[in-house]
Amino acid sequence: MGATYSLGRFLIAPLARAVYRPRIEGRENVPRTGPVIFASNHLSFIDSIAIPVAAPRPVHFMAKSAYFEKWASRQFFTAIGAIPVERGAGQKALDALEQQRALLDDGRAVALYPEGTRSLDGRLYKGRTGVAFLALQTGAPVVPVGLIGTDKVMPVGAKIPTTKERITVRFGTPLDLSPHGAASSGRARRGATDEIMAAIHALSEQELANAYNEAPAQNPIERIKQVLPHERL
Repeated sequence: MGATYSLGRFLIAPLARAVYRPRIEGRENVPRTGPVIFASNHLSFIDSIAIPVAAPRPVHFMAKSAYFEKWASRQFFTAIGAIPVERGAGQKALDALEQQRALLDDGRAVALYPEGTRSLDGRLYKGRTGVAFLALQTGAPVVPVGLIGTDKVMPVGAKIPTTKERITVRFGTPLDLSPHGAASSGRARRGATDEIMAAIHALSEQELANAYNEAPAQNPIERIKQVLPHERL
């Protein structure tokens, strides 16, 4: 990440903590060294800033490549630990997981959202199995994270976060998902994902949606695909 990230972590994190005064719980649960996956609920654009600001160690996360097209935004996102990735399903999702696996193999920490995208109604949606696959493949512990209030600090459509609200960041006890089985097992991935989501729910205290956070199907084929059982990464 180079000097831009080092300087950004040195300047942005203390400034953000001073201005927004986040309530941070469970920092002692975060392993200080070695690979770790932060698995969090997702309510707002600033979630990817809140976690690195609150965590006691550097954290990297994936951000859509469009954010890196302009010099100013590229410098900002690099400074907060973002890594560009092409968003999407299929091969794009697998490529993103491969980038994250490389970071974990290097002993780094990454932050991921098992829901896949932001919750627009505040409910907690079913988790996709990519996070569990990554944890089972690498052996990295998963630290569940519950974010509270980020949707009030910066609602969808807002350009600048407000300082009138405070957020809470809760780090849970690290999860060892290895008892679920190998990463190649669909049952293991699903069981590990459900354990991750249960831990996030206990921290965030959100209402459960009991559905995947997906855009409405645009045609009959997409509607059939959403109804048929298949694995969401």
